[in-house]
Amino acid sequence: MERREHVRVKLPGDDRVLSPHTGLTRAHWVAAADGLLDSAWRYASPDQAFLDLPGRPSRNGVRSDGLEGYARTFLAAAFRTAHGDDPHSWLERYAAGLVAGTAGEWPAITDVGQPMVESASVALGLRLTKPWLWDKLSEPQQDRAEAWLREALRHVPAANNWYFFPYTVAAFLEAAGRGDDETRQARLRAMELLQGWYRGDGWYSDGDGRAFDHYNGWALHLYPALGAFLDGEPITTHLREHLESFHLLFGADGAPIYFGRSLTYRFATVSAIALGAVTGETPLRPGHSRYLIGNTLRYFLDRGSLTDGLLSLGWHGPHEATLQPYSGPGSPYWASKAFVCLLAGPDHPLWTAPEERTEENQTLALPGPGLLIQRHNGVTRLHNHGSDHVRPFEGEYATEDDPLYSRFAYSTSTGPTSAKNPADNHISLVIRGNRSVRRRIHPLGADGNWAASWHRPVFDAHQPMVPGLRIESVTAVWDDQELRIHRVIAAPPGTKAELTGWATDLPSPLVGVRGWTGAEWQAAPQGTAFVGSASVPTLTAEIEGTVTLAAVAVLGGTVAEVDWEARVDEILGLTLDAPGWPAG
Repeated sequence: MERREHVRVKLPGDDRVLSPHTGLTRAHWVAAADGLLDSAWRYASPDQAFLDLPGRPSRNGVRSDGLEGYARTFLAAAFRTAHGDDPHSWLERYAAGLVAGTAGEWPAITDVGQPMVESASVALGLRLTKPWLWDKLSEPQQDRAEAWLREALRHVPAANNWYFFPYTVAAFLEAAGRGDDETRQARLRAMELLQGWYRGDGWYSDGDGRAFDHYNGWALHLYPALGAFLDGEPITTHLREHLESFHLLFGADGAPIYFGRSLTYRFATVSAIALGAVTGETPLRPGHSRYLIGNTLRYFLDRGSLTDGLLSLGWHGPHEATLQPYSGPGSPYWASKAFVCLLAGPDHPLWTAPEERTEENQTLALPGPGLLIQRHNGVTRLHNHGSDHVRPFEGEYATEDDPLYSRFAYSTSTGPTSAKNPADNHISLVIRGNRSVRRRIHPLGADGNWAASWHRPVFDAHQPMVPGLRIESVTAVWDDQELRIHRVIAAPPGTKAELTGWATDLPSPLVGVRGWTGAEWQAAPQGTAFVGSASVPTLTAEIEGTVTLAAVAVLGGTVAEVDWEARVDEILGLTLDAPGWPAG
């Protein structure tokens, strides 16, 4: 098959009248969808059941990866054609692939298997395009497609957002007149679990425990809220409340917060904002929603996210540290979820209202998930005192650091260092040459300009757990200043404490205020998703017993000349030293 080189998504000229800030309108989103699809379909199998995109395979193997390429691009095609407009005949190709795939080409759906994930994209695509694809299939073809999809209802999902894959399959089967008790139970089970995962402030944990990340928007809100909207039923997922905080997690340049797993999905991060606009379940004005989603789409298209027209495995361009073992060449095409915005027709206020940009400085504490949002001068920082990705039944152990969840701070202009490099935005204890990591996070509260938590420093097998050892931590912010206070309890003799700051090529000082005695820089040769290599500011101190340590960090600025010692006492009085503070 012919391969064209250096393919780019071709967009219309900017419309600076309707969209003075991004220049993007609905026509640009349509063109982006068509461009991505055109490039991906160069790699279709002869029977069109697989899109075998180039790149290193995932742990699931190439057949599963080819199905992933088909299913995830089908989402983009379905959103693009959901109003019946299909000038490029995308749906003819996906219909042919569906017929071949469900006649025995696609891998079977099994317990916690990747095809279950892709079944949801296939089902949602079929639901959105039912009059033009599903309804034109013969009854035997429909029966075979149902038989393949229905296996998603009969196998065990992973214990997290995966329960919304059978939910979405069941919703399609019901919409196609093929519902029964099995489909009803699949939908009820997912919604019951979702209710139990709610932690407040519009945020859900991704499964039992405390895992808060972008899966809130592109899965835990998207599937049930979109399902309710398509059913004409009320949306019950706290989507409006979620968007009150979530919309702040984007920089003025359009960058989403770099936090949590699966970030190679890139502009899927705006899918909840788009869905809120489509459904009306949003606190944002239509022009503001369009600005946010367009700014993020342009951010990635302008920063090398495409390689020969294909979304690469990475962030800006290819970036191995961004990936998970389940990431394959088709994985980035969950970015297709952003095209949910096209469910709003051309006359919808999302596309007709003047574009609005709001970039006011703001600080917002979220006690439910244990997060603190600090937005200043177009950069958002997220201070993490509640999200750890540790499941309740897992013990605390230190196989290695988890950069995507364990750090105390993330931002829209920096990424964490890799697990093999010095950890940024972290406090560790070094005992007998072994360095601790932060695993299970116990939130202690968040209010106003601060958030607090405690954790038990854990080590690898060469350093046993230290009885009574714990670190209580609080972050307090003013403008672009971050005061980081850590109280180490029961440190044994010979303990060294290390605190690190931001890993970036911007001037980002870390200045000791209390307890720290040394300062140095550590090299992070693997860099981050934003820079090729980085240096990490580091403070050190030899400690024993119970010690309070405090420092000020700034991302891309300078430390303010204020009485930081007084502020340490003020914050300790409000938080860690407050009478009746939880003992953990």
